[in-house]
Amino acid sequence: MSATGQEVPEQSANADREVVISRIIDAPRELVFEAFTEVRHLSRWWGPEGFSTTTRAFEFRVGGVWDFVMHGPDGTDYQEWITWTDILPPQRIAMLHGESRDDPNAFESVLTFERVGAATLIEMCTMFPSKELRDEAVEKYHAIEGGQQTLGNLAAYIAEIVRKGAED
Repeated sequence: MSATGQEVPEQSANADREVVISRIIDAPRELVFEAFTEVRHLSRWWGPEGFSTTTRAFEFRVGGVWDFVMHGPDGTDYQEWITWTDILPPQRIAMLHGESRDDPNAFESVLTFERVGAATLIEMCTMFPSKELRDEAVEKYHAIEGGQQTLGNLAAYIAEIVRKGAED
């Protein structure tokens, strides 16, 4: 089952292991892509509403790592670890995301950035190792709502950058 901003014409053979979230952001694709490539940007918008992020290490390149902690609004800290497996600027980013380097439950995400006129359609497709882990992420950790909120935070952050750029 997928959650998107648009209808999905056909389901993947792995649909029971994936979550797909998309959003149109009113900004050029290069700017939206850049917001994923620099920690100074990520720390301003990454995560669901009410969360903040502390980065311990960040190197945006294939094989590079982002080691960080997400701080929940209830005070819970979530250890997070991402390594980038493919980067094709400004079209695609693929990553492995878990709690640590050796996390057996780590999941794969592919982000695509597509021009839609002057805007950008971002799609985040996350594939979990099993249906059970996907269901746990959706039910216990609210992965769909959290993903939608994260892309909402990105859209608001990008809008702020565009607005400030227009004022300069």
